[in-house]
Amino acid sequence: LGFDWGEHLYFASDYFDQLYKWAELLIKDGKAYVDSQPSEEMRKNRGSVTVLGTDSRFRTRTPDESLQLFRDMRAGKYKEGEHIVRMKGDMKSPNMNMRDMPIYRILHKHHHRTGDKWCIYPLYDFAHGQEDSIEGITHSICTLEFEAHKELYEWFTSNLPIETPPKQFEMARLNVTTFLTSKRKLLKLVKAKVVDGWDDPRMSTLSGMRRRGVTPEALKKFILKLGVTKQIAVTDVAVLEDCIREDLDPVLPRRMVVINPLKVVIEDYPEGKVEEVEAANHPSNPDMGSRKIKFSRVVFIEQEDFREDAPDSFFRLKPGGEVKLRYSYVITCKEVVKDKSGNVTQLTCTHDPATRDEMPTDRKIKGVIHWVSEQHCSTNTVRLYDALLKPEADAAQQLAEAEAAAPAEVDEEADVADDFLKQVNPNSLTVMTNAKCEEAMSSCKPMDRFQFERNGLFVVDKYSPSTGPMVFNRIIGLKESGLKKEENKDSAARSRKDEQAKQATEKEAKKKLDPKQMFRSETDVYSKFDDDGVPTHGVDGEPLPKSRIKKLKTEWEKQTKLFAS
Repeated sequence: LGFDWGEHLYFASDYFDQLYKWAELLIKDGKAYVDSQPSEEMRKNRGSVTVLGTDSRFRTRTPDESLQLFRDMRAGKYKEGEHIVRMKGDMKSPNMNMRDMPIYRILHKHHHRTGDKWCIYPLYDFAHGQEDSIEGITHSICTLEFEAHKELYEWFTSNLPIETPPKQFEMARLNVTTFLTSKRKLLKLVKAKVVDGWDDPRMSTLSGMRRRGVTPEALKKFILKLGVTKQIAVTDVAVLEDCIREDLDPVLPRRMVVINPLKVVIEDYPEGKVEEVEAANHPSNPDMGSRKIKFSRVVFIEQEDFREDAPDSFFRLKPGGEVKLRYSYVITCKEVVKDKSGNVTQLTCTHDPATRDEMPTDRKIKGVIHWVSEQHCSTNTVRLYDALLKPEADAAQQLAEAEAAAPAEVDEEADVADDFLKQVNPNSLTVMTNAKCEEAMSSCKPMDRFQFERNGLFVVDKYSPSTGPMVFNRIIGLKESGLKKEENKDSAARSRKDEQAKQATEKEAKKKLDPKQMFRSETDVYSKFDDDGVPTHGVDGEPLPKSRIKKLKTEWEKQTKLFAS
């Protein structure tokens, strides 16, 4: 985000030695112990929000015995999962986080900063407050799901030799529609290769947004506009998009790029003739100068700028219709050329020689479209992005609803259900490999940003090759112009009617679906069901979490009512 930490960039690994000493101190004082229960037994004995926990059979170990085991854990004498260190809280506490929370575990993994020095590592809840105190933090600010962890946070700081313990304050998470903020779910997407890494431009990570071309200034403007609140809410992504446009629009040079090209031959324009037209680099900022664009007999326009069966409200090119080529001539479509499958492959047009530098005065031309000369363009790749999750699986909305229903319990070891991947939008990435770019684009470098006229804001991908076709990522689309909105009114009305008819048909079909059978076909996700047909076990044979079963039961109840209606 552009901040300079100076000398104040810290890592938890800086404090591993101190955290280890404090864990030993808790054990010596009888406030922590080494537990050797299998993970399944530990999970069962922990209870739930409605069932009190049960003390571990290893809870009565003497401090000396636990201390020796802990030191043997550090020496690498045990396998992962054989032992774990837990604080001594209260297994009957209504706060699940006080039920002997784990503080140290065995993990035989190389650490990126400490190498192989450690094979035991502190868990987040133990490390969090102690790191804050070491660094002299006075107020530790976190999101609302950690509110239930405050009691544990304060238990650690009060039972360790910390003179000025920091205070924890909570605020609402910055939930944004279409954004995914769960680290476990983001990791699931990376591991499943749904995305190409943590910096995939679709990821709601800082590295992903940076690669997508979003600037620190836009993000900071967005955050300052919203402010801080304790009220759980979901902010429309359109607010962020407006901040991005406000930041980039005044400074981005304009370029003409045809993403989905359709060939246009201007038959009455002399073969071999080339003209140069002057194009402004920014329509509102003359200080950004201009550039020369070459015009020739054959140009490319966008496929969507031509419609063969066009309504009267369509103001771009159609058979017999006219349109103005930006910075160039008015052309008229005379002939449509198609392939054997009936796809339009070429248009034959004529031009009005008097209209290169101005609109005709004897008739009104409403449509103005961009173009590039076939002879003077390069072919590159353009990536168009959409929301990573399907609209009906809006992660931010689901999260807000879950938080509103009950405080979330943060579990470092919790797995993400495989059926989460079914929520991924298959159209979140569209790759256009035949985009035609004007000559001025030939000297682009990675992370250079532009506004492609009428298409949106784009950035050269950070991994774009130094030779050969370049790769451009769409940062964000443009707001619709008045004419485009007018064009879309007619089609929108038709779309609404079609959608309403589709929804009615789907509802009628759903009425016929027996609720006992609605999940049984999903054998790639579930393996066991109760008598009502509600899934109880995942495809791996493991029991589903109670929260998941509750959600499935709610869906089943809705279908039961619909089936009976």
